Amino acid sequence: MSLAAPFINTGRFSLFAQGDAYSVRTLDLVRQSTVIDMLGLITLNYRKLSSWEKDPARFQRADYQRLKNSGITALHPAVGYTTGDIYAETLRDITGWNLFLAGHPEQFLRVDAVGDFELAKTTGKIGIVIGQQNSVHFRTVDDVDRFYALGQRVSQLTYLDNRIGGGSTGPKDAGLTNYGGAIVERMNEVGMAIDISHCADRTSLDAIVASRRPVLITHSNCRKLVPNSSRCKTDETIRQMAQKGGVMGVTMVRGFVSPSGPATIDTVLDHVDHIAGLVGVEHAGVGSDVDLDGRDWPAHSPRKYDLDGIDYSKKIFDLTEGLVRRNYSNQNIGLILGGNFQRALSAMWVS
Repeated sequence: MSLAAPFINTGRFSLFAQGDAYSVRTLDLVRQSTVIDMLGLITLNYRKLSSWEKDPARFQRADYQRLKNSGITALHPAVGYTTGDIYAETLRDITGWNLFLAGHPEQFLRVDAVGDFELAKTTGKIGIVIGQQNSVHFRTVDDVDRFYALGQRVSQLTYLDNRIGGGSTGPKDAGLTNYGGAIVERMNEVGMAIDISHCADRTSLDAIVASRRPVLITHSNCRKLVPNSSRCKTDETIRQMAQKGGVMGVTMVRGFVSPSGPATIDTVLDHVDHIAGLVGVEHAGVGSDVDLDGRDWPAHSPRKYDLDGIDYSKKIFDLTEGLVRRNYSNQNIGLILGGNFQRALSAMWVS
């Protein structure tokens, strides 16, 4: 899309029909950056997604244009299967994505290598990074090779406790198992990125030590700011992740942003500030963990998941505007929006 819009005499541009105004600098930064949401969903309506995968023609031009208007270059729309035949469900999910992408070659690009991010940007396509939020489908280490061949490029080691290690909500955390170590080693060998977003504390640290390559936290926030959340990461884990060259994607889900009270885009920015102050801006990224509509819709429980005062279809513009307000340089904003994940993945996606 073109981000040009009617000029407003405040030096801001109205980008959307509703009249939301963003600074020229913000619009330029989003336009110029390769924006990567390392846990971004096309839709949280999985029935709709399933229909798109079964019949790609159901995905309409308006659906695509809405994604383009978000400013996002590439998404990692991973889900976590935790019950039933997880191997079969994971195989179905990845096969479904491949069918969907094959049905829309002019609009989407499967991201298999780091260079595909820039290819998506220059061709105007939306990049899709195929990944999973659970690695139970690795029944043996050879399954890592099989799923890599199908296009999987990222795998979160645990969602709940499993053969590999502990999940963040599990009753205990014995750390990375011997089998988990073998999975990490094989992932390093084939060039599949390791994600520890849902891993428990000891498992997270063990995985960082075991890996020869950087390790990602695709979608989590800082426990220093949300002490009651085991899903948020400790400063120790963030430091170790950074020392290994990894990147942490900051989420926009309310419970991981604020322990109580207001949760806004500015509260999200507090997590970016904390990471930047603790280990450097080179280790902060975006992993929103939400689609363009948010999670507070009738199919969900009364519990509130969304931030206050946010339209998730504009989340990248709001985040960028906030980074501008907090005096981040253009270069550092570009790193946060996607450059950092590109750098880390370039060291992970090699065999």
